[in-house]
Amino acid sequence: MLYQVHLQDLIPEHNFYRLLDKAIDFRFLYKATKAYYGEEGQESIDPVVFFKICLIGYLNNINSDRKLIEYCSNCLDTRLFIRYDIDEALPWHSTISRTRQLYGEEVFMELFKKVLSLCVEKGMVRGKRQAVDSAFIKANASMDSLVEKEVLDDADYYTQELNENSEYKVSQTRKKLVDQHHDWKTETYKAQPKGSTKGDRKDENGNLIRPKYLSNHTHYSPTDPDARVSVKPGKARQLNYFGQIAVDDQNHVITGACADFADKRDSQCLEHIVELAKENLEENQIELGEILADAGYSSGEALKYLNDNTINAWMPNFGQYVPHREGFELQKMGNYYQCTKEGGNKAKLLFKVEKTDSKGYTKRTYRSSESDCRKCPLREQCCGMKTNFKKLDDSIHKEHYEKMHQKLTLNPEYAKRMSKIRSKTVEPVLGTLINFTNMKRVNTRGIKQANKHVLMAALTYNLKKYLKFIARKPKSKAQEVTLEQEKWHTCLKTIFLSFNWIVLSLLIFRNKNFISKPNLV
Repeated sequence: MLYQVHLQDLIPEHNFYRLLDKAIDFRFLYKATKAYYGEEGQESIDPVVFFKICLIGYLNNINSDRKLIEYCSNCLDTRLFIRYDIDEALPWHSTISRTRQLYGEEVFMELFKKVLSLCVEKGMVRGKRQAVDSAFIKANASMDSLVEKEVLDDADYYTQELNENSEYKVSQTRKKLVDQHHDWKTETYKAQPKGSTKGDRKDENGNLIRPKYLSNHTHYSPTDPDARVSVKPGKARQLNYFGQIAVDDQNHVITGACADFADKRDSQCLEHIVELAKENLEENQIELGEILADAGYSSGEALKYLNDNTINAWMPNFGQYVPHREGFELQKMGNYYQCTKEGGNKAKLLFKVEKTDSKGYTKRTYRSSESDCRKCPLREQCCGMKTNFKKLDDSIHKEHYEKMHQKLTLNPEYAKRMSKIRSKTVEPVLGTLINFTNMKRVNTRGIKQANKHVLMAALTYNLKKYLKFIARKPKSKAQEVTLEQEKWHTCLKTIFLSFNWIVLSLLIFRNKNFISKPNLV
């Protein structure tokens, strides 16, 4: 039997994909992807079709390209959205994967900026406050794929080659410890180590089995070398990427998004995400206002960047920051600490050296002389039993920490309010991205592909907000005039009632019994 069927007749007018197709014109992608197409050979997938299919995957939280093609071929509204007829075969799932790797990050960023500009035109972004936060994104690699890194077999020979300024041949002096997949979870000890307990597991030969802890310094994944081992408190270790987003506080629109290596700290990623948000806002003629972040983004380098660029930020100082040294006062003119303890010898702790500790923090060291502290009656309490001098370490960015601490201390109520605004702005957005917009796991490999993944999830979230947003503006000039008149009427009414209350209060204080007098009533 023959039927005459049109997809437009089968899909209702208020369908989400029909509304989405009317909201944004994807034809600008032809110009953005022109450099990736040639004039010869077989015809490749249409760039508009590719991005529409990707959008369908993020809108429906589909992580697999194979499952995505199956979903698109089974749904009539998605076929109408990508302009494929009922009997027309969709592209292969491998074509989606290869095209995703072919396009550069700038194409995905251009699509993100296009969606953001639509949100700005609709009045959804004001730029007054940008809340920043991060989340781990699971990499497309297993912990079982980890192998140990290559190490130097002869360090002395390596030093000798460097001193002679000759080219060092890595293949002659490196030794590969492990060249195959192994069980990373446990490690067997033939000898009984110190501190063993009765609850430790043993193998068939009676050897003690202890868990083997991994580090990015010693192991890597050949499946995805850019993935990093990371862990959250109370959860198992896994290979992750770091997703960073900046969200406008007015209507929770994402103004900046990127992916980074999971072994970094939040403070190391602050500059990148703030610059992205600032650039995206400036392209839409919006000035960046305040930055709201948690204590994880606080560091000396981050505070210095914010101060140098005159960016107003509200974030608690790092947990190890000490605003005041009890019993010691910093003399900035002489750059030394003065002991102020009662009963002490009033020793001076002079500046000695700047050094970097094992965690990468550069600090200034202040130390007193042994002659000043040896005979001090408070030596044991202040210096300890084994030392005859006092040592203090300060961050080289102490003045930036103090400036932020002073700002938070002088405005405690406002700082508390900014903390609440940050948590209610960016944290629900992250939860939505991870649970409903396919950002929980990267379905590709490499830091560039992870960045594309985060950008697609972010612009999909903005698109959904854009379609649901209703601008609260008057429909006509007459309604606008009526609203203004109502505002002025309410204001004048409030002023009149306040004036009457003041007059009545004055009369009451002047004569308490005026109510009983008929002429006053």
